[in-house]
Amino acid sequence: MAASVIVKRVFNCSAELAWKLWSEPDYVKQWWGPDQFTCPLADIHFEVGKNSLVAMEAPGELGGRVSYNLWTYTKIEPYKRIEYLQNMADAEGNKRKPVEVGMPPDFPEDILTVVTFTTLGENQTEVVVTEFADFGQISHFAKIGLEQSLNKALRLF
Repeated sequence: MAASVIVKRVFNCSAELAWKLWSEPDYVKQWWGPDQFTCPLADIHFEVGKNSLVAMEAPGELGGRVSYNLWTYTKIEPYKRIEYLQNMADAEGNKRKPVEVGMPPDFPEDILTVVTFTTLGENQTEVVVTEFADFGQISHFAKIGLEQSLNKALRLF
């Protein structure tokens, strides 16, 4: 499996504060999803072996569809590294095959996501998000969506 999406951003805050973007629901709700999308649900259970359920809602002019992701944490090194599997899900948090929720047939079922935090200075942290998956026909949109999401996160600090 090759890394298909890698996005880096430098945040003007400590690693501890940048960490909250993934560990606290109020932060997740403010950045998860590309431009014009909202995050109406961030049910975060930030522990190894636990699942978080996050939702992304498209704007009305794009149909207003709500998509759900399940994040299953496999490794958490405080303020340094988060690893989780992303899967498509239903509103109740049940894992679903991507085609069952309207994704293209070549969309990956399991997406290993690794987030690293590197302190560059007193109030500067580099965050690198790597999604290890082949997104098939929507690879370009997967990268743009992650870039836009992290740009939204940048504006929080």
